[in-house]
Amino acid sequence: MTRSDSAIVVGFDLDMTLVDSRAGIKAVYDELSSRTGVPIDSDRAVSRLGPPLETELAHWYGPADIPAAAALYRSIYPDLAISRVVTLPGAQDALAAVAAVGRAVVITAKAEQNARRHVEHLGLPVDDVVGDVWRAQKAEVLQRIGAAAYVGDHVHDMDAARLAQVPGIGVATGPCDAEALEAAGASVVLPSLAVFRDWFSEHLLAVE
Repeated sequence: MTRSDSAIVVGFDLDMTLVDSRAGIKAVYDELSSRTGVPIDSDRAVSRLGPPLETELAHWYGPADIPAAAALYRSIYPDLAISRVVTLPGAQDALAAVAAVGRAVVITAKAEQNARRHVEHLGLPVDDVVGDVWRAQKAEVLQRIGAAAYVGDHVHDMDAARLAQVPGIGVATGPCDAEALEAAGASVVLPSLAVFRDWFSEHLLAVE
């Protein structure tokens, strides 16, 4: 289907918004720890997904060791993580609801190549994937693509939406609860993407 330039565009975060990546990322951290000899509490690491990889690695590695650890993590990732990651409830339907009238774009801090691998493996109906961006960088992408809203599970996703001057749609499926997402400026907080289609039809789509 050919979409016009005026078609509605909605940005979506990836980890813990569209996909539950905890099992995959935990496996990668465990392997990274084994290879580098640096103890990593992988359960704790996956309890605070959202920020860039280097932010989490700073809890376990010294500054000089972070670039090498990040490179090794990303090289391990495809073999260990992709098959362990699953879609969250309602994710496919939410993307389909947007795709029916416009464009859905994944905007994530995850390395873009690995984000694209997830999209392909899970068959997510998105028009594009933009990786390696966080907070203000996400806002820049939202502005560039003319997004009408950004959907995410983290308070910094709501910051990105605010900076881009678009509604932030919080989903309480990640490390930030509904109260935290609301405090960060979410226009609405949904318990999961399972109810996104109804909200999209009644609110965002209705004003386009």
